[in-house]
Amino acid sequence: MTATPPADEARPGDALVRTGGIVFIAGALATLATMAPLFLGTDPFPSYAWAVCMLMGVGFAISAAGVLRSAAAQRREARAAVGALGSAGGSAGGSAGGSAGGSAEQTG
Repeated sequence: MTATPPADEARPGDALVRTGGIVFIAGALATLATMAPLFLGTDPFPSYAWAVCMLMGVGFAISAAGVLRSAAAQRREARAAVGALGSAGGSAGGSAGGSAGGSAEQTG
């Protein structure tokens, strides 16, 4: 298992998650501002204000891309660690598999 990096160290995808969160919050605030006139009984905002509400979905997509990028980087690190362990202990695994196969043939 890989060690968790320090909190101050930037990892792949962190900037995307942060940016997506900011865009999502901007979209949420725009949604609140756009919906308020409907509940207050005043004139609704024009259609371009409704388009700004779509930032919530855009922010969510950006954050999801950051999470996927971070997961891919962690998967690559794990595979590299397993590859390093496999090359160091490959002979022990091969002999254990061979002896188990031999004993199964003898009993059958």
